[in-house]
Amino acid sequence: MPEYWYNVNTHEIEEDAMSDWSQLIGPYKTREEAEHALEKVKARNEAWEKDEDD
Repeated sequence: MPEYWYNVNTHEIEEDAMSDWSQLIGPYKTREEAEHALEKVKARNEAWEKDEDD
């Protein structure tokens, strides 16, 4: 079963991590999940910042 990765430099989805690990977010189970990687990162960062302020 393939894994999908979001490349933060090229903004492309990679199947089975072809680039250097420092450029990738993942793994994700589906291509669609990987396509929304930055949204997930943004939401987690906002939640973390909110918790830090409390």
